[in-house]
Amino acid sequence: MYKVFVNDKPLFLTNQLQKETDFQFFLLESIDIEKLIVNMFTNKIAKCYLYHPDEKVILKKLKEKIPVQKAGGGLVYNAKGEVLFIFRNGKWDLPKGGKDKFEKLAKTAVREVEEETGVNELTVEEKLAKTYHVFKRNGRFKLKVTQWYRMNSTFNGELIGQVEEGIDQVAWLNPDQVKEALTNSYENIKLLFED
Repeated sequence: MYKVFVNDKPLFLTNQLQKETDFQFFLLESIDIEKLIVNMFTNKIAKCYLYHPDEKVILKKLKEKIPVQKAGGGLVYNAKGEVLFIFRNGKWDLPKGGKDKFEKLAKTAVREVEEETGVNELTVEEKLAKTYHVFKRNGRFKLKVTQWYRMNSTFNGELIGQVEEGIDQVAWLNPDQVKEALTNSYENIKLLFED
């Protein structure tokens, strides 16, 4: 099962039919995906399942219905065990961004962390989960698929938010501050801290 967020509301891709649920069910093959997304953005649908019988192709079928933007992001730790967060659009987030043509996703993640926060001296430790969310740009809905990487940094310099990306603040947050920040963050970011 895949969890895609539309305006922070869950859209599950599943190959299982559930009898008792408060989620609405739709068939992936026949759904007008744009109409469904608009209904989720306008709060007419709070949560739903998109059903397809073959779990192996379910994500591929969704990608056939909506343009995809690949992205890379960093869950960055410093020597004190603090996590690097950014604050934009009124919410705490992690640095991430779109992949350039021919760029490897790990390189994208490192570049985006550096550009959005001013933090360098980054070491990619491991590949983490992918997250999925729908956003609107230039009047079109797109599916952003973000590959996350756990990174470490020995950087001790000034944190500088990328103004043109609307970043108001960059901060290293300790575990208690992370818990607090996650109460005002996005659902797909919270998934990275579930383990």
